[in-house]
Amino acid sequence: MSDHWVLGTRPASSIAVPLSQVVALLTRLGLADRHAVAEDLLRLVGAQLPLAQCTIFAFEGQRRPRTVAMGDRSRTQALPDISEAYVSRFYRLDGSVAVMRQEFPAAQQAGMAEPRIVLHRQRGEDIAHPEYRRICYELPQVAERLAVMALYEGRRWLSVNLYRGTEHGPFDDAAIAVVEAFAPLIVHAVRLHHTGQALSQELPDLVLARLARRFPALTQRDHDVLRALIEGLGTESLAERLGLTLASAQTYQKRLYRKLGVAGQRELLALLLDGGA
Repeated sequence: MSDHWVLGTRPASSIAVPLSQVVALLTRLGLADRHAVAEDLLRLVGAQLPLAQCTIFAFEGQRRPRTVAMGDRSRTQALPDISEAYVSRFYRLDGSVAVMRQEFPAAQQAGMAEPRIVLHRQRGEDIAHPEYRRICYELPQVAERLAVMALYEGRRWLSVNLYRGTEHGPFDDAAIAVVEAFAPLIVHAVRLHHTGQALSQELPDLVLARLARRFPALTQRDHDVLRALIEGLGTESLAERLGLTLASAQTYQKRLYRKLGVAGQRELLALLLDGGA
């Protein structure tokens, strides 16, 4: 078998998965801790074949990738450090990066409704760079990684990486068939989770930018207070975040309300929802 292939070029397998497991995955997308999707996929796919770890990375342009999520079946507490080493030092040496470049034009044409799903497998012995091999494969005792990749918004690759431990051995044909059967669910679930997480992170910035244009007299302290209120912090939590006394936090909050022309949190919410803001 080639080290990479496009889903659909081989006969698909069918797998019976309890509906409750799929529902559990879908209900947490974009809402739970950002690592939940990797942990849930590890449980869902791992119920069908032995897996050790799951990491999800986002690749865009020439920039270093970003860690979206990670899950670990108690193999090593070092997975966050390993992921950081990968995105900061080793990702250019990953065979999947070359595959993404090769597949980019065809993936762009495919679109998002029926994305071009690409799979890439890589063992430790496939890696010539000794430090990359040691840190990302030998240290966590990984036998092989199988990456499930799809292009999102025509510009960003999301790569879901499933790892087999040395005690499991490399992916055989049966294990690969299981991953292929799960691949469409994996791709769409991660896309939805990534979108939800991005919205939750970007929404406060968007709201602050709109209000800054409407109320240019707001100070940096006003912006800090407003961000805390947008994120749902109460007065005590606001004071703790900004290093203020409770009385000072209340004063800053009241001053912000006066500048915005609102009487309290209810009117602040209405202002935030106002399209003219």
